[in-house]
Amino acid sequence: MHSTKEILNNARVIAVVGCSDNPGRVSHRIARYLQQVGYKVYPVNPLVSEAIGEKAYSDVKSIPEKVDIVNVFRSSRHVPGIVDDAIAAGAKAIWLQLDITDPEAERRAEAAGLDVVTDICIMVEHQMQGIAMKTGS
Repeated sequence: MHSTKEILNNARVIAVVGCSDNPGRVSHRIARYLQQVGYKVYPVNPLVSEAIGEKAYSDVKSIPEKVDIVNVFRSSRHVPGIVDDAIAAGAKAIWLQLDITDPEAERRAEAAGLDVVTDICIMVEHQMQGIAMKTGS
């Protein structure tokens, strides 16, 4: 298991599951922040065609490149399916935002070799860890 700082430092591509196309939603603001600090961000939301200026995908497996972090903004009841999708896509980490948890799905993700971060805001953690701006992505 890598530290949150290592996960963020080593990541280049982040899928934001549940990313809204509404700029007033937290998922949209955090996805936009991740873009601004240099990550390649893919919105994952089957209900919208695009968000944060990027094409939206219906699931993580559909994203056209390897994903480092699957950042989840869906309720806990959706976590098992999202974990299955992240494993199938070969993601390196699953990051469950505040108040999102599913211990069994988290154990499955860890058993499949994914780093798991639970109940922590990725933006706050990024700011607290002082991660350098990504360049060249």
